Amino acid sequence: MAEPTPTQVREFIAAGLPCTHCEVEGDGRHFFATIVSAEFEGLSRVRRHQRVYSALGDRMREQIHALSMKTLTPTEYAAEPAGSAPHHH
Repeated sequence: MAEPTPTQVREFIAAGLPCTHCEVEGDGRHFFATIVSAEFEGLSRVRRHQRVYSALGDRMREQIHALSMKTLTPTEYAAEPAGSAPHHH
């Protein structure tokens, strides 16, 4: 099976989880996702990650071998200092 692109991973996440912001970087093997969703309100970091994995479903197990996530609520995301997120351009 072809390795997923960061765009596909982002689409998978967005399809299964209502996000206000979802950004994925990666090389086909290792991905880093920043996901902002109101669904994360009141959830621990572990529960947030489980929510993302459930959104990805079987595709996660088959295709994505290393996914690092930063999961934030809209409030947390708004409170982040601008430019604190790693950007690789």
